Amino acid sequence: MRTTTPVACRRRPSPIVLPLLRYATAGVWLVFGLGFKVLGLVPRHERIVAAVLGPEFAGPATIAVGVGETLLACWILSGRWPRLCAAVQTAAIAAMNTLELVHAREHLLAPVPMVVLNTIFLTVVWSVALRTPTQKREAA
Repeated sequence: MRTTTPVACRRRPSPIVLPLLRYATAGVWLVFGLGFKVLGLVPRHERIVAAVLGPEFAGPATIAVGVGETLLACWILSGRWPRLCAAVQTAAIAAMNTLELVHAREHLLAPVPMVVLNTIFLTVVWSVALRTPTQKREAA
């Protein structure tokens, strides 16, 4: 008996879908990094960092995390090394979620939905990364 892949799995997304998803994922990192952490628009993020690292390090560490998240947004928009970028995003979210759940749970608005939404987010991240053609190196 021969099995076939469903048509929906073989269909390539519209040419506009991957860029839109890339912009959306970059936008999430930009809002959380630059907006919430660097600019301090959501002070709860600094309280979460304080619960993990201590209040004396919370301010600079929150800004550092925000800068890192902002740089991730730039990397996503560049389209360079999409699989490595997805792996870094996965590691960052896994690390942050673990630290938050273990050390700062009382500061989280909704711990279980946070994990569910981050899983969905990473599914989108990996879908984009795996469907983005990798650039071949040119011979020197």
